[in-house]
Amino acid sequence: MEEVRLQKYLANCGIASRRKAEELITSGKISVNGKVVTELGTKIKANIDKVLYNGKEVKEESKYVYILLNKPIGYVTTAKDQFGRDSVMDLVKVKERVVPVGRLDMYTSGALILTNDGDFVYQVTHPKHEIEKTYTVTIKGIVTKEEVEKLRNGVNIDEYITKEAKVKILKTDEEKNQSRLEITIHEGKNRQVRKMCEAIGHKVLALHRSKIAGIGVKDLKLGKWRYLSNQEVNKILNQNVEK
Repeated sequence: MEEVRLQKYLANCGIASRRKAEELITSGKISVNGKVVTELGTKIKANIDKVLYNGKEVKEESKYVYILLNKPIGYVTTAKDQFGRDSVMDLVKVKERVVPVGRLDMYTSGALILTNDGDFVYQVTHPKHEIEKTYTVTIKGIVTKEEVEKLRNGVNIDEYITKEAKVKILKTDEEKNQSRLEITIHEGKNRQVRKMCEAIGHKVLALHRSKIAGIGVKDLKLGKWRYLSNQEVNKILNQNVEK
C-alpha cells in the first residue's frame, strides 16, 4: 500500500488543515502505532497504521462534505477557543469532523466554508491557487477615486505590498460620512481588507465576505448553512485554472 505523509493524512481525516496538522505533529500530540511522532517527514500506511490524536484513533472519512456558512459577527473560526467564545462549530452540527477553510475574524461576517476534505482545504487556502474572495466593506469618510485606484494597484500593509484587487464604490453617504465598497482579493493576509482600508486613511466600520470563488451567501440568513453542490466544489477548485 502507498504511504502518505502524516500531516496530509491528518488533514484528509478532517483533524485540521495541513499547516495546523504540522503543528500538532511537532508539538508531540500525534502518535503512530503507540509511539509519539514529531518528525514532519513521517509517512504512514493510511488506515493500517494506528494514528492517535488526543488518545482517539484517527481514520480517513469515507464521505467528504462541503458546507457554506453565513457566519455572524461574534463567532471565532476555531474548533476550540481558549477564552470560551462562541465558535462557528456551534452553528454547524454534522456527524462528520469538519474544519473551517481559512478564517474570518470575530468581527467579520459572511461566507465561510467548512469541510472534512484536507486536500480541498490546502487547495483553497494556499496562496498560489489565487481563490477570489469578495467583501462588502463600510468605511468611515468619503472615499475618493484616487484612493480606490491605490487599493486596486496595491497598498503597503505590514511592509507588504498587496497584489492587484478589484474595487468598486457601491455607495457614499455624505450625511453619515460613510462609504461602502466592494473589494475582491485573492490573498489571505491577516485582516487584509481592514488593513488595506486603513492604509488609505479610512477606518472599517463593518466588513462582510459576500462570496468565495463567486459563490455567495445572499440567500443564506446569518448563522445558517447549506451543503455545496459538486458543481460548486469543482468551480472553487478549478478557479485558479481558469485564470
